[in-house]
Amino acid sequence: MPGNNEDDLQLLTDAALSAGKLVMGYWKQKPDAWEKDAGAGPVSEADLAVNLLLERRLRKARPSYGWLSEESVDDAERLAAERVFIVDPIDGTRAFLNEDSGFGHAIAVAERGRVVAGVVHMPALGLTYTAHADGPALLNGAPMVPGGATQVDGSTVLTSTISDDPRHWIAGVPDYKRHFRPSLAWRLCLVADGQFDATISLRPAFEWDIAAASLIAQRAGVLASDRAGQPLTFNREDCRANGLVVAPPALHADYVSRLHPTMP
Repeated sequence: MPGNNEDDLQLLTDAALSAGKLVMGYWKQKPDAWEKDAGAGPVSEADLAVNLLLERRLRKARPSYGWLSEESVDDAERLAAERVFIVDPIDGTRAFLNEDSGFGHAIAVAERGRVVAGVVHMPALGLTYTAHADGPALLNGAPMVPGGATQVDGSTVLTSTISDDPRHWIAGVPDYKRHFRPSLAWRLCLVADGQFDATISLRPAFEWDIAAASLIAQRAGVLASDRAGQPLTFNREDCRANGLVVAPPALHADYVSRLHPTMP
């Protein structure tokens, strides 16, 4: 039987806080790190230690749930599970290794393709973003309120320099104000909390980077979709979304209307 959303959120929150305590023992201690194959970015002994802690703790508590993690070998059995954990043990590993505080843990539960509980915990910053499908989006227990921008031009957007490539845009690169934060999950949460107007990713977005934070954004009243404006679905065989657009409804519609719906 599927779990209770509120109970699952408490489980995720407790696990994330424990992961935060563990990872802070590695931060600024020069942990061993190496590059993954196929240009997939860095991984460190801290990533693997957090992954092990989370897998043992979460799967012991919910043995019927599937498991999808950036740092685990994918197991196709997750596709048949009614509920699945979707985990990024350290979102922003490069920042973590560079002793930048903008890294976190992103942990979600999805049920039949829809995220029902999610936590993004930023241990070095003392920030914990939470939501379940039946409740509000919270930052350290307080409700979040997104911004009120309605047009792309002049909006503050969290994204990489990739977004400045005119091939992504139907009528040229808009006059947005681009900013960057290393953790993709954190970027969604910053939009949910009104610190920035939008975040976009114009390359494939992995489920573990966006699952937890997409629910947090949505429960705050923000729309989260792929670059074509299509709903995000989770626990798919190919665990990559067609990019990402996250913004309040009117601004979201303007971004989607200006973007080419597929990668150039």
